[in-house]
Amino acid sequence: MENALPFALTVGGVAFLLGVIWGTPFIEILRRLKLGKQIREGMPGSHEQKIGTPTMGGLMILVPILLVTLALNLVNVIRSSQPVTGASILLPLLVMIGFALLGGYDDWEGIQRSRGADRGLGIPPRAKLIGQIVLAGAASIVISLYDGGFQYANQIAVPLIGISIPLHPILFIPLCTFIIVSMSNAVNLTDGLDGLAGIITASAFAAYGVIAFLQGQVFLIQFCFIIVGACFAFLWYNAHPAQLFMGDVGSLALGGMLATVAIMTGQWMLLPIIAIVPVAETVSVVLQVWYFRRTKGQRLFRMAPLHHHFEMTGWSETQVVQRLWLVGLLSAMVGVALALV
Repeated sequence: MENALPFALTVGGVAFLLGVIWGTPFIEILRRLKLGKQIREGMPGSHEQKIGTPTMGGLMILVPILLVTLALNLVNVIRSSQPVTGASILLPLLVMIGFALLGGYDDWEGIQRSRGADRGLGIPPRAKLIGQIVLAGAASIVISLYDGGFQYANQIAVPLIGISIPLHPILFIPLCTFIIVSMSNAVNLTDGLDGLAGIITASAFAAYGVIAFLQGQVFLIQFCFIIVGACFAFLWYNAHPAQLFMGDVGSLALGGMLATVAIMTGQWMLLPIIAIVPVAETVSVVLQVWYFRRTKGQRLFRMAPLHHHFEMTGWSETQVVQRLWLVGLLSAMVGVALALV
């Protein structure tokens, strides 16, 4: 256990190197396939120059995560017949793959429509939501019914009070499903500026990696920092001005995994704090829609999600990203502190 954190940081560095090394040829492949991003109407003028930038860049994050995690498993199976990553890590990996397939299909449909009469609209929102609910529901059932590897799940760890309240599956499964779907969409909404979603999710996974370390969940520590390393590699190419965008294939998967990891630590009540930026982005959209309908056409924010509102007030894109990252980093630190209480 004492070497768990150094080893986790090391494998995170390996994931970073893998992502950086294959990043340039991967971007070239996306360009040759003409998998360019379409910008919706009404966006700030600076976004017009981003039209055609390769999307589906989230694969740069997901592929190293999958390869490094499976490689760790394979090496240890050969040596000692004991999986390094543990059986429980298969669940967030499957969540990643499921949400990535859903997001990738949405990205692909958006690109195909942009080549025709319609601009990139993706799959219908209702169908997308149903797909998310099915995937999240399946993951929730597995967490609820599987006895091994989820000793901190199926309960509410109440911050500050220091108690854990067991949850019956009838309550836990729909609640868990809601958390996964909500965070998947929250990260998706956050993915609107160069570097924003990547740095925010990396900070959140680092926080849960520390929480997993405090709980002694060795396998989960490794998994969290592999994701951090892969996100940093993506940010190498996604920093302003971005050479590629994450797309739904990355944002849906990262959000789904973040919620799953939070549930596996039992500290999902801290998720709105640790992931305060994605939560704020989601709340801004909900409030904007509600206020627009309530007032029959008026807007609460100049534009939603929240990061576009700040752009419309005069902040530059880099200012918005840096300031929101500072908020996200500080909130992640507060979340870890609350987990210690």
